[in-house]
Amino acid sequence: MPRQNAVLNGLIAASAAGAIAGALLGGPWIWLHYACKPLATVLLLWLAASAAAPVSARYRGILLLGLFFSLVGDVCLMLPADLFLPGLVAFLLAHLCYIAAFAPGSDARTRLACIALFAVFGGVNLYGLLPRLPADMRVPVLVYVAALVVMAGLALARSRSLRNAGAQTALAGSARAAAIGAALFVLSDTLLAWNRFGGGIPLASLWVLATYYIAQWYIARSVDLHTGGQ
Repeated sequence: MPRQNAVLNGLIAASAAGAIAGALLGGPWIWLHYACKPLATVLLLWLAASAAAPVSARYRGILLLGLFFSLVGDVCLMLPADLFLPGLVAFLLAHLCYIAAFAPGSDARTRLACIALFAVFGGVNLYGLLPRLPADMRVPVLVYVAALVVMAGLALARSRSLRNAGAQTALAGSARAAAIGAALFVLSDTLLAWNRFGGGIPLASLWVLATYYIAQWYIARSVDLHTGGQ
């Protein structure tokens, strides 16, 4: 199993690198982006589905559904047509799945504090971005940011609560991986939003996709309790 995971992780890294390279090079190399971007997410689905010691059947099932919606969002956002809004909806559904997975396991006070932490970060970014958004995108973006903030806050709260409660190392390690992935997802989406609506970021594809794939890798990896012992 460790060798199988190493091979699968290598394939994920290679596919993510291909997706980034194709996006950066463009032109005749754009096919590499079209092929590798969804492939990387399919491999992440495989990583989560093949976990030898899943946290629970419920946790794995919900995260697999979230990764599936992410795959739909990946395809929407990579196509030359303007499918940003359908992509946003697909990732919103992914975050709702992640919220359902991360919600159990934390106390109310910790949840409130962690969500508030990400809400401050999200609010600062919205303050700068809202005036730049088209009028018809403001409500969808606000709804999406709210879900993103709650998702990341719940992941962090779960990790902190399990650690403070002295949970078994494996479960605490899995929760920590999910929290890292959720925080990186916030970073990736922040970079994506500023690149699309804020005037552009140099080498945006590199930063957005690298943080996105690392985020999803941590979330997919959190399915396996062996994460806590690695």
